[in-house]
Amino acid sequence: MKLIDGKATAEAIKAEIAATVEQMVAEGRKRPHLAAILVGHDGGSETYVANKVKACERCGFRSTLIRFEDTVEETQLLEAIARLNADDDVDGFIVQLPLPRHISEQRVIQAIDYRKDVDGFHPVNVGRMSIGLPCFLPATPAGI
Repeated sequence: MKLIDGKATAEAIKAEIAATVEQMVAEGRKRPHLAAILVGHDGGSETYVANKVKACERCGFRSTLIRFEDTVEETQLLEAIARLNADDDVDGFIVQLPLPRHISEQRVIQAIDYRKDVDGFHPVNVGRMSIGLPCFLPATPAGI
């Protein structure tokens, strides 16, 4: 049996990505940019998003964190999503789930441009995944 060091493997992959990103930037191409929307102060969500920000830094990506209190109105959240959809500098983004009960997760997921849906939760991405077309894949199932 061979023991695999997952942390070392992950760090090696991140270093490869960082080198690729620096080469892209040296060639005059755009630095990848991931944004995240975090609503409220759920401990697990805070940790998950903080780890995504650190991973972006390690990989040479830009990252933007947009925070809202758990009292945010759904319309405000949808407006933020619309801004990220329209922002050509943002390549992809996540809206960290779960959301407060007064916000429809389905409305939020459907509001995300499927081409920027890094989580792979938009119905277009779920459909593309189910028939084997290229799309963003949800991280946990893809990892498994």
